[in-house]
Parts: sequence; C-alpha cells; structure tokens
Amino acid sequence: MSAILPPTEQLWWKHPVDRVEGTWITLAFVWCLIMFFMMIYWHAVGRQNLSTVTYQTTAQKFLDKAQAVTDKYTVRTDDKTGMPVVAPPPGGDVYLVARLWSFWPSIELEKDKTYRLHLTSLDYNHGFSLQPANINIQIVPGFEHVVTVTPNQSGTYSIVCNEFCGIGHHTMVGRLYVK
Repeated sequence: MSAILPPTEQLWWKHPVDRVEGTWITLAFVWCLIMFFMMIYWHAVGRQNLSTVTYQTTAQKFLDKAQAVTDKYTVRTDDKTGMPVVAPPPGGDVYLVARLWSFWPSIELEKDKTYRLHLTSLDYNHGFSLQPANINIQIVPGFEHVVTVTPNQSGTYSIVCNEFCGIGHHTMVGRLYVK
C-alpha cells in the first residue's frame, strides 16, 4: 500500500461500523440531544439571558439623549474620575456612552428597582462587562442596546470594556453605584 495512491475502496461509508465505534457515535448523538434541549430549558427557565432590545441610531442622536438625561439627573461628580454621577428615578431610562477609552457618565441606581440601561459606542466596538456580576454585552456603533436591569446588591461595580479597542483599552473602566 502506498500513501500516494488512492485506497482501493474509496466508498468508506459503505464499510461496516465496528460495535465500539457505533457505541461512541450513539453516545455522542445522545449527548448532543441532551445539550440541545438543556439550552432551550435554561433559556426558558434558567433566567440567565438578559432582556435586551436593539435599535439603530446615530451617534449624535444617542449623545443628545444621553446629555439630556445627564443634565437632568446628575447628583454629584465622581471623586475618582471627575465624571458626573447620574441617578435616574426608578423605572427610568439611563444612558451610558462608550468611546475611546471611557464610559460616560457614572451611574447610580437603587437596589431592587428596575431601570432601562441604554448603551452605545460612538467609535469602535466595545464591550460592557459588569463585574463581579459577570454581565457581558458587545456594544456596537450605530446601535442602541437597551437592557432591563434590577440591581439586587448594594455596592460599587466596575464596568470594564472586554473588546480590545486600541492602545488605551486597559484604562476603559466605568463605575456603577448601587445604594
């Protein structure tokens, strides 16, 4: 037999399947079915997926809305970053702008109250990673991502960009305060 010449019987699928090989194929198929139905189950019952809505927008329209909410609901200036801290009323909308290399503004929410968080990027793809809650969303320019959030623990949370966005990526951190 030579590696250069083709096999004498090229129809490999007509060869009988060995019993051990058939067992492994059956186990793999059954495991795939289990995992497929578990994904559906966790989507419906596990409550692990964010309720998000996405709209197409322009940078200027979103920035105008974000500026209006920031002007109306600013409660103080963040000591560490110098950015305004916005505290919208419960059930209200809050806007967060991602751009090289910052999240603007800082946000203050009340525990166990529901808010609609609007996210967009003004320049490149960015990530919204809320730590330590481990919420991850990719923020795409030209799209307004709306996430319904209900904070259930008080504290200070870091918003980290988890999509590489250039040389200052490591400094792209925002703040979310829950009181």
